[in-house]
Amino acid sequence: MFVKVVKNPKESLERLVNRFQKKVTQSRKLLQIKQNKFHHKKDTKRQVRGAAVMREYYRAKREKMQYY
Repeated sequence: MFVKVVKNPKESLERLVNRFQKKVTQSRKLLQIKQNKFHHKKDTKRQVRGAAVMREYYRAKREKMQYY
């Protein structure tokens, strides 16, 4: 879970911070922490099915519009 960066002898602090920030963004830990900040209720079966129906409707509509 931890991101560790060791300072090289001839490396400046700015470069060290930049390297640390790059490692943090690549590890995607900050993104996971932000997503878990608030609790989200899971969708009910009815909501999942409704979303699937609407998705299928819009896909069919988009497919139909290709031939106009």
